[in-house]
Amino acid sequence: MKRSIAVCLGLLALASPAIADSPVAVVEDVQGKVTGAEFMDYVTPKAVIKIGDGGSVILSYLKSCRRETISGAGTVVVGTEESAVHLAEVKAERTNCDPSQANATTRETSGVAATVLRSVDNTASLPQSQLTLYGASPLVEAKGRGKLVIRRLDVPGERQEISLGGTQLKGRFLDFASENVALAPGGLYAATFKSSRIVFRVDPQARPGVTPIVGRLLRME
Repeated sequence: MKRSIAVCLGLLALASPAIADSPVAVVEDVQGKVTGAEFMDYVTPKAVIKIGDGGSVILSYLKSCRRETISGAGTVVVGTEESAVHLAEVKAERTNCDPSQANATTRETSGVAATVLRSVDNTASLPQSQLTLYGASPLVEAKGRGKLVIRRLDVPGERQEISLGGTQLKGRFLDFASENVALAPGGLYAATFKSSRIVFRVDPQARPGVTPIVGRLLRME
């Protein structure tokens, strides 16, 4: 019994770093002197961000949909759903986002999407969306080279094919807003990139262009 308990504790110890390293927020903006965070970084719990005089950072949490604008000299400790801030000023708001975003493109989910998409090709039924985007111009995370394909499922004919050469922002982000491209509000879409596939819906009230990143982030990992 003691040996079994020891083995279990050892496995938990090995698993803990992996859990702790899961991203909980994305850095939407950085201004001035900021250390510990850069634009479009993912941050994990207990990460420390230091802001100098005149500096600011915007953090958006993936699950809580909390968007924090933190400015002025101070220290930020990243939490799971909100930050602990010392000295600096915080202005927080709730934005429209899908809390399942944090886990929307795991390998398991991608496999489910692939099965669903194959069934769509053979039947008239439509799959359930795995994610809702609240901005009509997605910010797509697609790392490296490959072909990104986004096709509409509920209305035939609409299809986007983009060949990525690895020159995306930070090598992995493609912003449809910067290209003045928008998807149809209310539309059901499937996106594929390399081995990743996801079915998503655009909220009927979604607006095109630059909107809060966490609400329009489409992670193709």
